[in-house]
Amino acid sequence: METVQNIKQRFEIIGNDPKLNRAIEKAIQVAPTDISVLVIGESGVGKESIPKIIHSLSHRKHGKYIAVNCGAIPEGTIDSELFGHEKGAFTGATSTREGYFEVADGGTIFLDEVGELPLTTQVRLLRVLENGEFIKVGSSQVQKTNVRIVAATNVNLFNAIEKGKFREDLYYRLSTVDIALPPLRERKEDIHLLFRKFASDFAHKYKMPPLKLDDSAVLLLQKFRWSGNIRQLRNVAEQLSVLETNRDITATILQSYLPIEGSNLPSVIKDKKSDSDFNTEREILYKVLFDMKSDLHDLKKLTLELMQNGSSKVQETNQNLIKKIYGSKENDSEIDFEEEPRATLISSQNDEEGYQDQEDNFLFAETIEEEEETLRLEQKEIEMIKKSLEKNKGKRKAAADELGISERTLYRKIKQFDL
Repeated sequence: METVQNIKQRFEIIGNDPKLNRAIEKAIQVAPTDISVLVIGESGVGKESIPKIIHSLSHRKHGKYIAVNCGAIPEGTIDSELFGHEKGAFTGATSTREGYFEVADGGTIFLDEVGELPLTTQVRLLRVLENGEFIKVGSSQVQKTNVRIVAATNVNLFNAIEKGKFREDLYYRLSTVDIALPPLRERKEDIHLLFRKFASDFAHKYKMPPLKLDDSAVLLLQKFRWSGNIRQLRNVAEQLSVLETNRDITATILQSYLPIEGSNLPSVIKDKKSDSDFNTEREILYKVLFDMKSDLHDLKKLTLELMQNGSSKVQETNQNLIKKIYGSKENDSEIDFEEEPRATLISSQNDEEGYQDQEDNFLFAETIEEEEETLRLEQKEIEMIKKSLEKNKGKRKAAADELGISERTLYRKIKQFDL
């Protein structure tokens, strides 16, 4: 029986981490059987090595080994790729085609990123796992295949099952044996070994002296999170090998090639407000406007009573309203409306002609205030429409849905305000 060390040398696996060794041991143990295996691990940890080990140590080693990246095949063609199709089954099917399960009969199929399979394809795969049967696209004839399936995923399939994106029965058929590969950040002692291997390979490839890390650079290498795992480490080693003329690498030089912690991969910066923030802002704006309108009506009511009844009587009967509008003064002293600038403009007149003039002034002031209020509302409406259009990149339908109006109304507003 092959040993873990022999397998590492044979497949160029670097590292002595106990979890890595345990994963290889499990692969060696299950290889002689035909049970299905599910390899679990983050992207970039080297999951593709496990199915190769299993295939090479099994009685199928002389059969075909086919690796399929399920996430890279379009949903509309993946059934045809896996199971084949008959001539005329769909537009462009000019001839009969054999699928991977037919080609790999007697061998091993590695389904990478199996969590990306469409639900309809999952049903077909489950049938293959249960009784080795499949039907080509566009055919009614059942065919048999004898393949060993090894699957891999970097997503949590339990979460996918809860969301209805992955079949629970398929999960239990695939995961007869689980083999988990640890992320690189949990293999700190192996990081420098891997870097030296990559640096040596690139030195030979580009015909340059190999890189050498000082102690501070090794420490930084081990402390870094490596979200992209081995693939990311390999990329950094290649960049350093090509771009650095000085082959002695310090922590300062290495740091310039590492992304900022917490942002290890490029991402789109979220510089716009979320839908919830936008809706909350809109609700607050509406509330402020309605409160302003209510206060304005209260002020009009108080002014009218001052004109009709005089300040003394009004203070006695409208204390709450006065406090709401003007606020309470120190020592709760009465507000002298005769001294207020506004009161001098609206003091009561005893003669009929004077009262009529004052009433006309009040109506004129009310008209001006309503016009100003209308202008303010229009300005806020324009601002909200502009924000929504900018947020939805000019898509009127999406902007209309967000504003709670019809697309036709939005179009009319755009024309009205010349936006």
